[in-house]
Amino acid sequence: MTPDREDQLAALRKKANLLRQRDLVMIQRAGIGHIGGDFSALDILVTLYFAVLRVDPQHPDAPDRDRFILSKGHCAGALYNTIAEVGFFPTSELETFMKPLSRLNGHPDRTKVPGVEASTGPLGHGLPVGVGAALAARLDGAPWRTYVLTGDGELQEGSNWEAAMAAAHYGLDNLTVIVDRNRLQQGAPTEDTIRLEPLADKWRAFGWAVREVDGHDHAALLHMLQSESWEAGRPRCLIAYTHKGQGVSFMCDNVDWHHRVPTPEEAERALQELREAVHG
Repeated sequence: MTPDREDQLAALRKKANLLRQRDLVMIQRAGIGHIGGDFSALDILVTLYFAVLRVDPQHPDAPDRDRFILSKGHCAGALYNTIAEVGFFPTSELETFMKPLSRLNGHPDRTKVPGVEASTGPLGHGLPVGVGAALAARLDGAPWRTYVLTGDGELQEGSNWEAAMAAAHYGLDNLTVIVDRNRLQQGAPTEDTIRLEPLADKWRAFGWAVREVDGHDHAALLHMLQSESWEAGRPRCLIAYTHKGQGVSFMCDNVDWHHRVPTPEEAERALQELREAVHG
């Protein structure tokens, strides 16, 4: 690995840790949010926005920008923290999260927040929107790519599989779906609710090129997202194995933190762990 690559990966790890701290403070202050899912997704979001996506916060509607759609819209906090850090709006605005008249609602709204490509919240809707975007780029002969981040629990929604069939039918190799495979959903493990496994084989059966990766390993994520080895003519599915509440010991893999808000004492403990992870 080159020194430049090592520096890039170290910067991504530091950025993800910083955004976890901000997200925790934001949610604790607001008294509402989804810390567990935010923390499972943040390494993926940071890798995308700081190393992969071609976006310009000064021109959020530039026609040739890549499109990113957060299908797991209840994890808007992770997206807000990431795109604020990129520069789509001031980080100071994060203090308004979930307050009256704030544009930073519990689900992202494309009509209000620059950098948000699709209003999401009802689960299972992000991938169908992404298929439409990728098909539009194909019809226009445009070079930009579409990325969709979906939760694993929302793959229990049938709309995803209708979209998966359409994407394969049209050979949308300009579309990448990333599955945040944290294995937990509201109240229970995904496998206790409606079993998803064998998940990779299901995507392959629908005609997709599939890769599996540690969703907290920035080097592995970068390698997969920048790889040229994907099969031509097939949409891409990257199953990213993650942990809900990643980075904080008492939140990690604990379903209670799907949308629980920490007490002031718990928040301080969590922040201390995150600070030590950077400086320890």
